[in-house]
This record gives sequence, C-alpha cells and structure tokens, in this order.
Amino acid sequence: MYELYDYIKFLVVLSLGFLASLASMPIVIKKMKSLGIVGDDVHKKNQPPVPEMGGIGVLIGLLISVFAASILFPEKVLVLTSFLATTLIAGFVGALDDLKTLSPKVKPFLTLFAGLPIFVLGTYNPHLTLPIIGQTRLTIIYPFMIPIAIAVTSNAVNMMDPFNGVMSGTCSIVTLVLLISAAFLQHTDAIIMYSGLLGSLVAFYYFNKYPAKTFSGDVGSLSIGAAIGAAAIIVPTGGQPSRLEIIAVVAFMPQIMNAFYGLSTIGRLYERREVPRPVHLLEDGRLMASDDEKAPITLARMILARGPLTEKEAAHLFHGLSIISGVLALFTMYLLAVTR
Repeated sequence: MYELYDYIKFLVVLSLGFLASLASMPIVIKKMKSLGIVGDDVHKKNQPPVPEMGGIGVLIGLLISVFAASILFPEKVLVLTSFLATTLIAGFVGALDDLKTLSPKVKPFLTLFAGLPIFVLGTYNPHLTLPIIGQTRLTIIYPFMIPIAIAVTSNAVNMMDPFNGVMSGTCSIVTLVLLISAAFLQHTDAIIMYSGLLGSLVAFYYFNKYPAKTFSGDVGSLSIGAAIGAAAIIVPTGGQPSRLEIIAVVAFMPQIMNAFYGLSTIGRLYERREVPRPVHLLEDGRLMASDDEKAPITLARMILARGPLTEKEAAHLFHGLSIISGVLALFTMYLLAVTR
C-alpha cells in the first residue's frame, strides 16, 4: 500500500502536467496563428480557421511532469526516460506530417521507431498476463510486438479525431481508466506516467472541446497515443510484468474499431484528405452520415447513420463509448487481479 506522501507526489506530477499544459496552450495557439498553421473547422457552417499543432502544449505538460517525477522518484529515471523518448519520437513524426505531409505508408512506418527506446533500454517484461489464463511467456515475440503496439495506439488515436473534443476527451477517459487500474494493481511506474499524461490531456481538452480553440495536429494525436501505449508496457528492467497491456486494449476498443472499419472499407492505408468525408454538414448546422459509397466507414459515420446530430451531441456519444469501454477495462483489471 502507498503512504500519504506517495499520493502527494503523484498529485504533484498530475498538477504540474495540468498547469504547464494550461499555461502553454495560449502561447502555442497564438504562435500557430501567427505562423499561419491553421486548419478549417469543416463541421461549422462558416468553417472558421483554427490553429493547428495544439498538441505541442500536451508535450510541454508531459516534459514538465516527467522532469518533476524524475526528481520526486529518482529511482524511476530509466523508466521515465523510456516513456518520454517514446512519446517525443512519435510527436516528432507527427510534427513532420503537420509541416510536410507524409504518405499514408511512411507515417505508420516511422511511428514504429517510437517503440525502440522501450526495447533498447529494456524497460519491459515479456510475460504478458491474460485474464483467467494468467502469465504467458513471450520472450522472443514480445520485444518485436512493442514497436507494433506503439504504432497501433498512436495511429489509432490519430484516426479518431473527427469532431471537436473527441480525441482529447476519449483519450482522457482511457488515461483515467488506466490510472485507476495502475493504482489498483500497485503499478507505481504507470501511476506516475499516466498522472502526468492525464493532467496534460485535461488541460488540452479545455481548449479542444466544442467550439475548439485549437486542433491537436498529428504532433498531438500521435504522441498521445504513443504515451498511452508506452505507459501500459513499460516496467523497470527486471521488474514485475505490467499487467496493463490487455486492460489498455479493452479501454482502447473504440479507437481500434474505428481504425479497423476505416482500413477494411478502403482496403489500404490512407489519409483522410485522400477519401470522401464520411460525414457532411447540413444547412441547419447538424451533421449527417455520408451516402457516398467511396467514403470510409468510421465510428462517426456509424453514429450518425441513425440520423443527424449536432457536433456537440456526436462528440458526447464518442465519450459515452469510451466510458463503456472503460468500464469493461476495469472489469478486465479485476479479473487480472484475482487471477494473479
């Protein structure tokens, strides 16, 4: 069990991530606007230009929180270095895509490299734990799965950012669920990492929720997805198995389903700008599913298939799906705890 002092340190990490991101966001937004790095908010009637790359504020929050955590928990420096390096590499790939569009094959390939710090620093345990079954031994396969897992989580988050506040809101819910799971399973390293991420994400959500003052850009979505995946994998060298990997998969199910449906209907890796939009705007400002057969089937299109909704209503349905997946993930966590 943790002492009161431990909980205070966890709270400090979370708070610093929140405050650093909250303080930096107005600066990032102003800078992006001055540089002309903006994108049209296509789900508004007047399509106002909105500053892009707001996810830089999340990275700033993570940098500050990880720096503070390395002081409060000096024995966790290697783990925190692995986590931060993974997140920053994914963020760098995202920044490249934001500034110079990468091909739909190159971007996922480059995000594979984000998983290398975990492999190189050895901050993982290849004994994957499954509900009811218990521990498995994947000594040879597990290391090769790490880059793939980080690429999947980062790109799945990137693909599910259809409306204002959806990416930041759903990822905040996933992170909260994994933070609760880490606390229940006494996984100190994950508590630290998810605390800093949650604080940064909640601050970003304030600026990204409807009506959005900024978009995350790929620099934000790729780094956030990588951070969520990395924190579920990383453990100290020679440490106990994480037990968070399967919980993360369950909590991540809406993102995984959205990516699967989109890729299966198009039949290849693609960029959103290359295909017809799955959702279109009505004259009254509501959103409706596209009837274009060439448009990908996404969760947004499926949600709106029953009838038009406002953007805010549609975003809340996405949050509801993440809450349902979160509850199932917590049940998975309980099964893992009792079958330890």
